[in-house]
Amino acid sequence: QVQLQESGPGLVKPSQTLSLTCTVSGGSITTSFYGWAWIRQPPGKGLEWMGVIAYDGSTSYSPSLKSRTSISRDNAKNTVFLQIDNLKPGDTAVYYCAAVDKDNNLPAISPFRYDTWGHGTQVTVSS
Repeated sequence: QVQLQESGPGLVKPSQTLSLTCTVSGGSITTSFYGWAWIRQPPGKGLEWMGVIAYDGSTSYSPSLKSRTSISRDNAKNTVFLQIDNLKPGDTAVYYCAAVDKDNNLPAISPFRYDTWGHGTQVTVSS
């Protein structure tokens, strides 16, 4: 039913700003789900929760990223966005958007909370 698709630049340079888009089909980002998260996986490492935007538009971010990370949405276009400022080589990762359709009592920072995932998009930060 619901499908998510990440899109954005595959190669960016340090200090630049990364903007990724999660396109949602088959459901409304405002009425069909409890929250939308961005999660990334650096090469050879585990999943890292970055932040979430909840059904009411409120946001929460990983403490290590909150100073340069912003998650937003466009309800009319049924899309969710991720922006990371001042990119660093350590930001190289596969980036996923993921959604949860109801409060399942798992913490927002847990990747296991999210039911539906996009296939991910590779972002390489290199000069």
